Amino acid sequence: MHAVYLTQDKFKKDRGLTKVRAIHNQNYKRSGIKSYVHLLRKYNIEPTKGGPYFRVNRPKQRSLVAEKFKAALGGRVVRERVLVKKTGPEPGAKHGEVTAEDSQNDMLYLCKVTVGTPPQSLMLDFDTGSADFWKIEYGDGSYASGDCGTDTLNVGGLSVKKQTVETAKKLSDQFVSNTGDGLLGLAFSKINTVKDGGKDDPQATPVENMIEQDDIPKEAALFTSAFYSSRDAVTSRSFYTFGFIDQELVKKSGEEIHWVEVDNSEGFWSFSSESVSINGESIPTISNTAIADTGTTLALMLDEVVDALYAQIPGATYDWLNQGYIFPINVTVDDLPEFKVAVGDKEFLIQKEDLAFAPTDDGDNWYGGVQSRGILPFDILGDTFLKSIYAIWDQGNTRFGVVPKIEETQNLTPPTASEAENDEPKTKVTSVVMVEADLIDPVSVPV
Repeated sequence: MHAVYLTQDKFKKDRGLTKVRAIHNQNYKRSGIKSYVHLLRKYNIEPTKGGPYFRVNRPKQRSLVAEKFKAALGGRVVRERVLVKKTGPEPGAKHGEVTAEDSQNDMLYLCKVTVGTPPQSLMLDFDTGSADFWKIEYGDGSYASGDCGTDTLNVGGLSVKKQTVETAKKLSDQFVSNTGDGLLGLAFSKINTVKDGGKDDPQATPVENMIEQDDIPKEAALFTSAFYSSRDAVTSRSFYTFGFIDQELVKKSGEEIHWVEVDNSEGFWSFSSESVSINGESIPTISNTAIADTGTTLALMLDEVVDALYAQIPGATYDWLNQGYIFPINVTVDDLPEFKVAVGDKEFLIQKEDLAFAPTDDGDNWYGGVQSRGILPFDILGDTFLKSIYAIWDQGNTRFGVVPKIEETQNLTPPTASEAENDEPKTKVTSVVMVEADLIDPVSVPV
């Protein structure tokens, strides 16, 4: 790695590269069930555990002609699985539409970039589970559509030329209810959703465009992420880098970077993850894969893994209403198990405080940070996992690098009543205010 670091150091100095702070969004309010519903929608998950949300078959809306008449005329009725919400656990309970209120549509982290000349500042959600670059009043939901253009994107001092920017004109309710200005997708272009004349026309992502620029060395064709707990301080220490690795953070871990080959054939940062361990007891998950997703707050895993994890937490129970595992709010750090997840052939610890994601509505329990992936054929490792590591997303070499990054102390202090209240904030902080002041959290990430 010495030669790689030397190349990156020169590139960083020549370009004036800086860290990009991942700012904790003051408007974001944690909700376990809403975050889970967001993932059910984002990944089209069919739940395997009971709760209010499940899928039903419905005719797919493709034209103004009613599907029953198409069938009568000999046409094909196309059906799709649609997520709906049940009113109660009793047999025969009615179900209805899933609305924007059911899903977590805001982002936990927002990052500042500039687009165009003269530069326009935007606060965006950096999402390794998406490959679109939307410039809108954005909330991760069901759809957005609009026009495309190209412009120069600058992120952390690195300019990406001729980047396709999707500007939304039509939004679902989920997209218009949150704080940021859009989404910067950091997955692979196979899942880019741009269409031309109704046909798929996937566009290159910012990092793919970065790689294609001749003036950027292969050693710098990567980005990194480090997320920290919002419980421990008012200031944000979380950040991304583009074009260089934070060598001090790697050194602080006391370990060499562990690399695993990435399978990007489906557009995601996917890798082998064939074991977990709970308090030192290994559970093989043969042929299992996982994707790393910065746009996801929870970790979703195999049912047998999730069941085994919560069996080791005192008082933990599966709750139908929350459609997930919960455990008592007074559980201590010492009560929680040591839970490790494999990245390739090496297991990494999920720090204990992130096994507790958010208080339930009654304030008596924690909603667990690890939940069921349903029938999804792979695990999703979101912030619950990513907060415990420093991640190197090496797109130029199609590999994922990891070193451990565990907080010195584990904090299970629940939010105060005022922090946990369900009412809308009296004053909502807008992205415009964030951009102008850049002080939603004080500057706390040294370059």
